[in-house]
Amino acid sequence: MNLIILILLVMLVVGALPSWGHSQSWGYAPSGGLGLVLLIVVVLLLTGRL
Repeated sequence: MNLIILILLVMLVVGALPSWGHSQSWGYAPSGGLGLVLLIVVVLLLTGRL
C-alpha cells in the first residue's frame, strides 16, 4: 500500500511540472506543494511511521 501511495505522489509531481502544456500558467506552486507532500511521505516511510 505504501509503495502505491509513493508511486501516485511521484506521478502527481511529474504531472504538475510547468513544462507540460496544460500547467504552464500554474507556475511552480502545484509541483512545489506536491513535492513537499512527497518529501514528508518519504521521511515517514524511512522512519517507519507510515
